[in-house]
Amino acid sequence: MSIDKHRYCRPARGPAHRALAHSTDLVRDVTVCRAGVAPHRLIARFFSRLAGLQIPLLAALQIPLLAAARTVPGPNTPPAAPAPANSASTPDDVARFTEITVKGKLPPESESDTPGDVSTVDARALRNAGNESLAQVLSGQHGIEFHNSGGPQTAAGISIRGANTDQTLVLVDGVPINGATSGLAALNALPVESVDHVEILRGAAASLTGASAIGGVIDIITREPRNQPFAGHASLGLGTYGTSRYAAGFDGGGHGWSYRFGASYGQSAGYNATNRANAYSYNPDRDGYYSHNVNGSVSYAWREGQKLTAQVYTTRINGGVDIDATRPFDERSIQTLRVTNLRSNNRITDFWHSALSVAVTLDKDLTRTAANDTTFATRQSLYAWRNDLTLAATQKLAIDFEYLTQNVSGDIPSFGPDGAPGPMLDFTRTRRNDKSATGTYSATVGANHFRASLHGDRDSQFGPATTWGLSYGRDLGRELYGYVAASTGYKAPTFNDLYYPGYANPRLRPERSRNLEAGLKFTADTYALDVVAYRNTIHDLITYDPNQMKPENLDQATLRGMTLTAEKNFHATTLHASIDLQDPRNDSSDKLLNRRARRIYRGSIEHHDGAWKFGGEYVFVGARYDDIANRVPLGGYGLLNLTAGYQIDRQLSVDVRWDNVLNRNYMTAYGYNTPGSNVFVTLRWRD
Repeated sequence: MSIDKHRYCRPARGPAHRALAHSTDLVRDVTVCRAGVAPHRLIARFFSRLAGLQIPLLAALQIPLLAAARTVPGPNTPPAAPAPANSASTPDDVARFTEITVKGKLPPESESDTPGDVSTVDARALRNAGNESLAQVLSGQHGIEFHNSGGPQTAAGISIRGANTDQTLVLVDGVPINGATSGLAALNALPVESVDHVEILRGAAASLTGASAIGGVIDIITREPRNQPFAGHASLGLGTYGTSRYAAGFDGGGHGWSYRFGASYGQSAGYNATNRANAYSYNPDRDGYYSHNVNGSVSYAWREGQKLTAQVYTTRINGGVDIDATRPFDERSIQTLRVTNLRSNNRITDFWHSALSVAVTLDKDLTRTAANDTTFATRQSLYAWRNDLTLAATQKLAIDFEYLTQNVSGDIPSFGPDGAPGPMLDFTRTRRNDKSATGTYSATVGANHFRASLHGDRDSQFGPATTWGLSYGRDLGRELYGYVAASTGYKAPTFNDLYYPGYANPRLRPERSRNLEAGLKFTADTYALDVVAYRNTIHDLITYDPNQMKPENLDQATLRGMTLTAEKNFHATTLHASIDLQDPRNDSSDKLLNRRARRIYRGSIEHHDGAWKFGGEYVFVGARYDDIANRVPLGGYGLLNLTAGYQIDRQLSVDVRWDNVLNRNYMTAYGYNTPGSNVFVTLRWRD
């Protein structure tokens, strides 16, 4: 039904470019006509008009708000002398602003109180990752699947609850990084060393976070500077396939300042990315990679509750790929991601917190082959203003305004009817913008928890669109919590879908979804049990038609399933298990969506014994199909991984990870190899 765009975007003849997956923008403006004046439509119009007004509001209010933040104390706060130069925010204040700005677009609530399927990949799990990519680490979480169609650390895709890989909104510290050409995020380029933790929200979340979140949201939180004396850290990792990784950095602060800097480098001789089943691309060589990352931030808190932060995150990975079996060549996929973010966090009053930010991102993908080089680039500018209002002790209101511009460019090869190379082309349209406004209200009345959200978009190509979300949760006892939720989602076609020369469809309609789910969470002192059932119906799902050689809208697809998770803590041992039972299906053909399993089982154990720690993980992924017609089967597989670690002293530690212990031969994408049994050892130092 929906297939990996890496497959469908390649020309009928000539190199199959991985970057062809980049898509975004519409060929013409489409007016969405709405009849009647029902109340919910009036509200939708209100938010659409708010979206149109947001930029003048930002310009008009930015300076007065900052001035007020400097001079106006809260109504219950007595006048105070200016904070001394070496003062810093209180711990409570830091926690509040962590919720507002670090969590970005996700609701600032604890997992146990959130009416939805939310989880966190913490720093401990990232430390145990060894040489795994961030996408592989995420696939260890329930509801998430991973596939790799290239060499190590390249061309990775993830699916949440059976949704397409481009239907997951990926953020770095609240800033979207999905490319506008393919709709995908460069997860393969993000080293785990640069990440503090990852927050995952499953289900249609467009009314909370904006468009493209039909499957869910992944918010990648980078390391925060610590307000403490200067401290450094470093790590060295070595492993199978000639793999090595190095990372170092420092952080600290004082006198109102805090700062952080980190850098990493990795390389690997790799393994052969393809096998003989991939007749078009097979090349019997080793496809290694090398990558580097630099990231840093500096913050200044000139007064309690008033903080300005500048942040830079840049990463690049050069990985070997196999594209054209007829022309042996060291083909490379070179991906660059750069995020620059300036953010002002201000406590206007005791009940009003504001976060004003400007972020610029660059996502560039260069593919080098024997025939030519292909380049896709997305430049995005995001202007955002978030307001968190505490209406009462148990009532909160968040109002967000955003203005997003997207500019794309491409050096795309063309081919004549005989397959001969033609001129290099660009997209026929290269720019669009989106204005949006979001309101989220949450309240707790006794044992009842309510949340309602409404999001209005005004896309420069497709016109207005509105999504909404409603949820109700109830404490059914001291340890039991239940919830029901409904939401809608929206995603515009990508530039590749609409304007890729020769293989696009400018008549595509946006995808829309309706998600229903219910869950129970049981949390006791030493164990927890969760069960979630969901049904997400997607209308006008975009998929590739191999007969027409272009993308088309399907009538409907339905993602339905159930997830069970359990965790048990003994004194020094933690057990965790999850079961995903899902049925992601094309309703038109009654076929399963490609590369998605109906059953996934996961289990893990971690044991601590003084300075030692030991762990094990097992995952079983059921059979899948690689194509939308369900004619190319992918067999199920089970993987066993082992971990161990030792704290040598207060500053030094060593971790070992052994992946695919039983050396299973399996594929996540037909014709593409995966690593065999491999070991990675990491030595860490922290001041």
